[in-house]
Amino acid sequence: MKRSGFGLCALLLLAGCAGDREPPAGQPAFYISMANPNAQLDSNVAASMISGYRQNNGLSAVAIDPQLTQAARAQAEAMARRNKLDHDVIGGLGKRVKSSGFDAAIAVENISAGYHTLAEAFSGWRDSPSHRANMLKSGVTRMGIAAVYSPESKYKVFWALILAEPDRPS
Repeated sequence: MKRSGFGLCALLLLAGCAGDREPPAGQPAFYISMANPNAQLDSNVAASMISGYRQNNGLSAVAIDPQLTQAARAQAEAMARRNKLDHDVIGGLGKRVKSSGFDAAIAVENISAGYHTLAEAFSGWRDSPSHRANMLKSGVTRMGIAAVYSPESKYKVFWALILAEPDRPS
């Protein structure tokens, strides 16, 4: 294969530029295993992943909401305590969201268990028609997400994602 002098120079220039930068430290946050007691879910990375997916499908981005995060955490913790994947383990979604202090006009929820990383949980939701529909719910602008480690469970990690839109006073 013959290379032009210009192409080779451009390639060397790009290689030189890339060599000036340090590689990112550690593993990307979406690949970090939540199946250990010290794991911390990066909710901003989750919001970025879900927002990117929504935007690629012509929808608005979502922002992290502390009240929805609290509701998602309570749901994931309750499922982990009971070792049970169940939307109603501590009550219906509407009741749980309201008790967190978030007044929702729209609210949907994805739960799962057994996925160790955010990337796996996201992929599982994206590949399931009902979970994908929730992530692509029109009108939602806020989200809360949680992953809870449960070492005694066969699942190891329980996930809850709540997407919602606040009720606007009329």
